[in-house]
Amino acid sequence: MTREYDRGAALYAAFLEGDASALEALVQLYGDALTRFAYCIVRDDAAAEDVTADTFAALIVRRKKFREEAKFRTYLYAVARNKAIDRWRRHGRQCSLTGLENVLVGENGEQGLFATERSRVLYTGMQQLPAQYQEVLYLSYFDGFSVSEIGRVLKKSAKQVYNLLSRARSALKQILIKEGYSHEDL
Repeated sequence: MTREYDRGAALYAAFLEGDASALEALVQLYGDALTRFAYCIVRDDAAAEDVTADTFAALIVRRKKFREEAKFRTYLYAVARNKAIDRWRRHGRQCSLTGLENVLVGENGEQGLFATERSRVLYTGMQQLPAQYQEVLYLSYFDGFSVSEIGRVLKKSAKQVYNLLSRARSALKQILIKEGYSHEDL
């Protein structure tokens, strides 16, 4: 178990016991990353922020005791994914890129998602991939999820995740080569 798991689960447990500041801490801990993840699905910065808000609202409304079968962040990402897919189905795919840099960089500025040129190149290439490939690559590259965690979020077996990652990496490689990047650039 990682420290992040302990912290997220502990904060949620504290929130369930009535500590409102624990929910704030959860939002601080996961909010920006969930917004970036939701953006991969809904492709609109405002909609991604709404999905993140809906995800935390679901925690407030449901108030279910978290079962420790998986990491808390895995559970949270699964909720966010379901909210994003629901929103995408209701409102259709939107393509507004206004303010995208604020969603992607977050409050950390230099230390955010685009802290390195490699992350910028990968993210730009990923935007040309199908949504399913974007999700699996985002969870793997940017959030550091393991194959089993990705499987829980995407509701797929480990074998399916391995296959999806392989196909997504191959497609991303082709896009990056077409864009003029070599293996050394990454």
